[in-house]
Amino acid sequence: MEPHTENPDLLVFEENLVRADAGKRFLNYIIDVVGFYGVMVVLGAAMALINPSVFDSMDDSPGFGLADRIVSIFLYGVYMGIVEGLFKGKSLGKLITKTRAVNYDGSKISWSKAFGRGFSKAVPFCVFSALGSPCNPWQDRWTSTMVIDEKHLINAQ
Repeated sequence: MEPHTENPDLLVFEENLVRADAGKRFLNYIIDVVGFYGVMVVLGAAMALINPSVFDSMDDSPGFGLADRIVSIFLYGVYMGIVEGLFKGKSLGKLITKTRAVNYDGSKISWSKAFGRGFSKAVPFCVFSALGSPCNPWQDRWTSTMVIDEKHLINAQ
């Protein structure tokens, strides 16, 4: 399917699918990262209540900072894959901004695409690939998906 534009700020597919703009995509990212760290804090607190000794080995030893970042990036990819898979292309940020990840034809994304998108988002500097007009970041290109603005979808029907 070939995209076309009447308005240079909007990339329209199938006459009724309009890509979410970079501002909404950035807001999605911020909300999703805050949500991810909120979940991690809750899980960490639960682990500490169940077995306080689990965190005894986490001291200021050299190299732990890098390992912590790598594990966090991996967990972020898993978290986003699970959330977008469970909620058919929605995340907390997308729920708030009324956007959704879909295939190019507008169909719901599969679990494999949700995990592909999640792990693509874990790639360093991926967030900066969304800064453009039209907004077409790496996670969309690599998985043949896009994030649509549902407000425009409702108005088009």
